[in-house]
Amino acid sequence: MNVEYMRYAIALAKMGEGHVNPNPLVGAVIVQDGKVIGEGYHAKYGELHAERMAIESLKGPAAGADMYVTLEPCCHYGKQPPCTDAIIDAGIKRVYIGSADPNPLIAGKGIRMLEMAGIEVVTDVLRQECDALNTIFFHYITTHRPYVIMKYAMTMDGKIAAYTGKSQWITGEQAREHVQHTRNRCMGIMVGIGTVLSDNPRLTCRLEGGANPVRIVCDSHLAIPMDSYLVQSAGEAPVYVATISEDEDRIRRLEEAGVHVLITPEYQGFVNLQNLMEQLGSLNIDSILLEGGGTLNYSALTAGIVNQVQVYIAPKIVGGDGRFTPVKGLGVEHPDEAYMFQEPRVLHLGEDVLLEYDVRINAAE
Repeated sequence: MNVEYMRYAIALAKMGEGHVNPNPLVGAVIVQDGKVIGEGYHAKYGELHAERMAIESLKGPAAGADMYVTLEPCCHYGKQPPCTDAIIDAGIKRVYIGSADPNPLIAGKGIRMLEMAGIEVVTDVLRQECDALNTIFFHYITTHRPYVIMKYAMTMDGKIAAYTGKSQWITGEQAREHVQHTRNRCMGIMVGIGTVLSDNPRLTCRLEGGANPVRIVCDSHLAIPMDSYLVQSAGEAPVYVATISEDEDRIRRLEEAGVHVLITPEYQGFVNLQNLMEQLGSLNIDSILLEGGGTLNYSALTAGIVNQVQVYIAPKIVGGDGRFTPVKGLGVEHPDEAYMFQEPRVLHLGEDVLLEYDVRINAAE
């Protein structure tokens, strides 16, 4: 076994970012006599899986070869036939697997099918690195709800804007480009109506070759202007407006403009975010980048829908009062009741710093 081949498979898998959701990122490499003779990755939802692409790339027979694949091969019919069949038919002798697949349709069955065909299977090869490829997929396939990343940029003194409300730009170019990569990786991007009214955002991905996310607005009372950029561009990339309003005329006008309206039960006078996640999950939206203001961020935390937080910190101090804070709301009564996070990652982006944390259960619970 040579783990460098698995590292190559991981690099291949990343080439599918933004184009395979809600499927996983997968890369595969076929090796014979110490030489790569085939390679592939899942490039687009509905198209060939990594293993079949690698097999199709072969210039000769693969009998007796090894395959390195970042995720357990599928063994069921979906939009593509089982990859296990292709591996068996190709005569591959040994399969090195990075991650187990928690999909109930697979979950160990792919490994068993390969072993029953006489193929040697080695599991957990660079497991941690391979698992990191599919944090979103693993969450979605087991919960049927989107994986939510709450992102905000702030100054060293915790402000997301100056006292005038001006926020462009808190961070530098490298940090802003990094956000675009996250937009490309996530299937949806969500903001509150306050952001729409103040900024009239586009919420698109500005990376060359990147995929525009589904745009989602939490708009409890359907205040979104018909001339807003989101409504006007609904035909270019999907726009969903979540509301508790049942204003039939307003809903009809939005739907005629191409906007999808999702009605949720009321929760304390606002959109029920738990219900919204269920609806979005049923629409195959596997991930959301939450770029809301302090009010929506607080609501998302209290609703328990946030899985990860990305905090971009700029080397600036703007001063002022607490109006422009990344998380508003009443807050907790005691520090012991705070929302807790774990597994910190630190990334330097020019003069800015990105702190990334996974959410831990609220200590009060």
